[in-house]
Amino acid sequence: MTTETMNEALITALENLKGQNIVTLDVSKLSDIMDTLIIVTGTSTRHVKSLASNVIEEAKAKGFRPIGSEGEQDGEWVLVDFGDSVVHVMSSSAREFYDLEKLWSKVPANRKIDPV
Repeated sequence: MTTETMNEALITALENLKGQNIVTLDVSKLSDIMDTLIIVTGTSTRHVKSLASNVIEEAKAKGFRPIGSEGEQDGEWVLVDFGDSVVHVMSSSAREFYDLEKLWSKVPANRKIDPV
C-alpha cells in the first residue's frame, strides 16, 4: 500500500469526525524523516482526542500501523506518527500559536531546494 493510499485513509478518518481545516503539506524536500504532514483542528480537547483516536483506529483497520503517538493526555496537540506521514491534531489556539504551515513552508538556511 502506498503513502498516498494511507494519507487518503487518514484524511477520511479526520473528515468522518468533522475535523476542521485539514491541510496536507508535502515536506519531502524539507525533511529526510517524513514526506507528508497532515494538520487538523479540533473544536475542544475532547474533539482533539477523538480525532486522534479515530485516525489511529481507522488506519489500523486499513492495515496502517502508527509508529507512535503523543499528547493524548492533554488533548491540546496530539501527534500521530505513521513514518512517511505525521498527523498533527491541534486545538485552534495551539494551531494558531505554533503555525506549523508557516514553519514548514520555509526552507532551512543550510538546505537548497532544486526547482521542479
